[in-house]
Amino acid sequence: MKLDFIRGLYERGGPYASVYVDTDRSSEGESNVVQRRWAQLRERLAREGAPASALDPIGELMLDPVWAAPGRAAFAREGEVVFTEPLARRPRRQTARWSPLPHVVPLLAQRGEHVPRIEVLADRAGGEVIVVADGRRRELTVEVAEGPLQKTGAGGWSSRHFELHVEENWRRNAVAVAEVVEKEAHDIGAQVLVLAGDPKARALVTGYLGKDVVRRLTVAEHGSRAPGADRDNFRKEVEEACRAWTERRCEELLNTYAAGNAVAGLAETARALRDGRVGTVLMHDDPSSTAMMWIGPEPTQLSTDPAELVAWGVEEPVRERADAALARAVAALDAELWFVPRLESPDGIGALLRF
Repeated sequence: MKLDFIRGLYERGGPYASVYVDTDRSSEGESNVVQRRWAQLRERLAREGAPASALDPIGELMLDPVWAAPGRAAFAREGEVVFTEPLARRPRRQTARWSPLPHVVPLLAQRGEHVPRIEVLADRAGGEVIVVADGRRRELTVEVAEGPLQKTGAGGWSSRHFELHVEENWRRNAVAVAEVVEKEAHDIGAQVLVLAGDPKARALVTGYLGKDVVRRLTVAEHGSRAPGADRDNFRKEVEEACRAWTERRCEELLNTYAAGNAVAGLAETARALRDGRVGTVLMHDDPSSTAMMWIGPEPTQLSTDPAELVAWGVEEPVRERADAALARAVAALDAELWFVPRLESPDGIGALLRF
């Protein structure tokens, strides 16, 4: 995944309070359940030295019912919450940390890969094109043909002429839908396209899509844009298509890593990041990891050896979580971070190189 969305976190100096709170109120019938959870975490942060000016804004956020969600991650420094995001599920661990860098990796791991995608619900009147990218969702309605869309079923020359007119309207709508899908797919770099709806309309739209788009296309068996239509099964098919793409991409990265032009281990990955050579950092998702390293004020100043940073001109290296340091460097270099189920590396860290 690209880490553009958290890059602003590092524009301000730390230290940071990093908090992951279970904000689900449904399991207990008490209105103050989240307040109790936050109070425990706040006490822990205070013991670590976090000032009230950093903790008060988090408390206001966590206790506001407008922001209700199964879980929430928040990152604050003195006087402000710098970044927050709701969690679709409860956090794997309730966490509170006061540290030089924000502890973002639990958020990234639980968030998962947000696959840029196009969802299409087509019928003979046109289609609904849903564009999902960069955490945003846009819905576009495409309908261009005016005139009849239903055949009469009667015979005779005039009836055949009418049916040809209907089929031309179907075709024009399909062309318009395909053109919108092509444009949006190229604009967002869509990796997944899921097409659902009327079988005839699906076939027509597919026929007008370019080969590069068709290669990324999944035809769904469920889904309709009819009013009141149940879209739950369509959403499941979209999720499955995204999951399948993510698994394929992960396997491709692991194969590239095994083939070479890569480095293994925390120390070598840190050196490659300092040199600006990293395209993708691979990290085994291990919530129990406590690996540490040394950092300087700049994002690519990181090492497993503080003397190495001193030689690079860092006056006072600071000890920090390795995953937090790696995330900051990846964001700064506009590289990618991928969580992988396995990795041939002594500490579960490796990197694919740009050169």
